[in-house]
Amino acid sequence: MSLPPGFLDELRARTSLSQVVGRKVIWDNRKSNQAKGDMWAPCPFHQEKTASFHVDDRKGFYYCFGCHAKGNAFTFVQETENVGFMEAVEILAREAGMQMPARDPRAQEKADHASQLAKATEAAVAHYRLQLKTAAASEARAYLERRGLTQATLERFEIGFAPAQRQGAFTALTGKGVPADHVIEAGIATRPDDGGAPYDAFRDRITFPIRDPRGRCIGFGGRAMDPNARAKYLNSRETPLFDKGRALYNHAPAREAAGKSQPLIVAEGYMDVIALVQAGFEAAVAPLGTAITEDQLQLLWRIAPEPIIALDGDKAGLRAAMRLIDLALPHLGPDRSLRFCIMPEGQDPDELIKAKGAKAMQDALDAAEPLVNLLWRRETEGQVFDTPERRAGLDRRLRQAVGRINDPSLKRHYGEALAEMRRTLFRPARGTQGRNTGWRGRGFAEAAMPLAYTRALATTLDGEGLRVSLILATLCRFPDLIDQFEDRLERMLARNEGQARLANFLLATPQRDAEALRAEISSAGLGETLESIEATGHLRIAPFLSGTGDIEKAATCLAEEFAKHAAAHAIEEEMAEALEDLGHVTDEEDATLAFRLNQAVRSKHAALSPREGGGAEQFGDTEEARAAFHELLNSAGRAKKSR
Repeated sequence: MSLPPGFLDELRARTSLSQVVGRKVIWDNRKSNQAKGDMWAPCPFHQEKTASFHVDDRKGFYYCFGCHAKGNAFTFVQETENVGFMEAVEILAREAGMQMPARDPRAQEKADHASQLAKATEAAVAHYRLQLKTAAASEARAYLERRGLTQATLERFEIGFAPAQRQGAFTALTGKGVPADHVIEAGIATRPDDGGAPYDAFRDRITFPIRDPRGRCIGFGGRAMDPNARAKYLNSRETPLFDKGRALYNHAPAREAAGKSQPLIVAEGYMDVIALVQAGFEAAVAPLGTAITEDQLQLLWRIAPEPIIALDGDKAGLRAAMRLIDLALPHLGPDRSLRFCIMPEGQDPDELIKAKGAKAMQDALDAAEPLVNLLWRRETEGQVFDTPERRAGLDRRLRQAVGRINDPSLKRHYGEALAEMRRTLFRPARGTQGRNTGWRGRGFAEAAMPLAYTRALATTLDGEGLRVSLILATLCRFPDLIDQFEDRLERMLARNEGQARLANFLLATPQRDAEALRAEISSAGLGETLESIEATGHLRIAPFLSGTGDIEKAATCLAEEFAKHAAAHAIEEEMAEALEDLGHVTDEEDATLAFRLNQAVRSKHAALSPREGGGAEQFGDTEEARAAFHELLNSAGRAKKSR
């Protein structure tokens, strides 16, 4: 069976050799460098203990320094699966999500025809380069000089010029023996609908050859010299060689530079790429003046696992970045992500380099943000969340975005990251008097508190672990209640790491079926945590956690336990502030602070162990509370004497 032209090239672009080989070997992590696509493992073709089998993921080749086996993804599947070449192609195509083409008896004929068209485009490259040196191109040369392009850059990118002639390129190429039909089919000239004489596709434009990963010229981009031209930039039309949604400008040189550890930068246009390369950022590509397509995204990840999207710092650039988020989310994985480098407002990479130099561009690249940050900005920037409805809308949008991620582990981590950002957004900075000014709300307070107090706090919250366990077990049993108590769950401070991870997972997951939720919890590595929580004796006797359960009783219990938890922690912060201030005040101020501390201790015991009825006991005025108060006073006194 013959394959159509370009099918194997596209399959290679969509296939990662390290992933194919990784199913048969165990990588030596000490020797491998995944970021560079440089992977090592014991050879699968002969018995050995050392890692002598090398995979170059960038170039798509493997080699064993022991048995000298070598090849690409196709030969690896052939050897390890004992199949023929076409069967190996079918296996890889199925894994890449590509449809095997139907049998085409004319495939070889089409491949030969594509080669003939490529000869026509190469002849056009030479013609346009020659025209750039003529008197008709004086304005074009002046423009390129103003843009800062050196002669070496002009040669490297094979920049040319198409004069303002109706049949300049068509006449020149046919005069050199290139068939007229090839000139037209390759997109160099166009035949009018009325059947008249063909005319050049590019006229009065600076030309930029576009090459595929194999180095063949497949089309052109043209920059108009006339400021009144209908299109400032123009690409070749779709041809058997050129599909702009599946091509990248400067693809092959950028792939080579990325293989040498340079970051892959995705800019918007030809001139941005040229300016980046001239400034030393050689792994730069552009999506040919269009929004990045899914095919181009796969090509980018084939070159590097984390391309940097360097878009213009205007509204159009930001909109393109936000659209790209939705395109990328379903395809993200541990080895496939994006970073975003948003240029200063009103500038593109070319303008930034000219204004401030390569150092400024490097600083901008170093400050590139991960995709999760851009997703958060998109959903929150310029918005006010002052009502429950607006907050609920944000929650829904974030859950929908995370739900589009297919990798289970990455989905969990995105959910946790966004949940933390949400908690920070809705946890305002809290200004207080004294030495505690600048503390932030729950979650940040521990970092600002004295270490001794933090340690003490971890051991003095009676029953806190049990309370948090009861809350988490109830939400796992009745996941429909997660939305109702989402805000309080976010504010809940769990000191146990397993409890904190489980709480973050519940906030991140959109799952609301109890059995399916338990399965996801287990797959996330939190199954033992949940089992440990549910094994607690007090939880086993809770009637609504057994049998069919009662969701109304569960909701009532959650409301009460969340209230107790919040009250206890608010009181603990008041105690922390009073203790801190008590060590830095005069004796005359001691009485006021002692009163604050006394009230905090009483309130703490009231919150943790509320009693029905009136009397002093209702306010925690018990022997236990009085003993705790005196112990705190003694500790503060000792702190003052030690100053």
